Amino acid sequence: MPSNETLERFIARVEENAHAEAIAEFYAPGASIQENQGTPRVGREALVEGERKFLSTIASVTSQCIRPVFVSGEYVVIRWIFDFGLPDGRRLRMEELAYQRWEGEFIAAETFFYDPAQRVPR
Repeated sequence: MPSNETLERFIARVEENAHAEAIAEFYAPGASIQENQGTPRVGREALVEGERKFLSTIASVTSQCIRPVFVSGEYVVIRWIFDFGLPDGRRLRMEELAYQRWEGEFIAAETFFYDPAQRVPR
């Protein structure tokens, strides 16, 4: 179970838009990330690289945690809103729930749940 301090530091890093850095700092070496029940991506280094690759395709991102954050033992649920600026000037707003399983102070597994229809830029 993460300490409240660790959880708050993690949220702060994401809200600073330091997404790849948050993965490097707060995910376990063998961590996995899964989106909408898709095939999980596994391994912290691969997750960091995948995040950097994604971030290189966008012009900007603003990240916001919508509280409350739900914690039950080793499980945490965070509601996020991301506003992406695309290179062509359009915007993409996505809201998602992150369901995390922590092992001590590190995220071991995370599943994102969101409506794929949000992927259409405006």
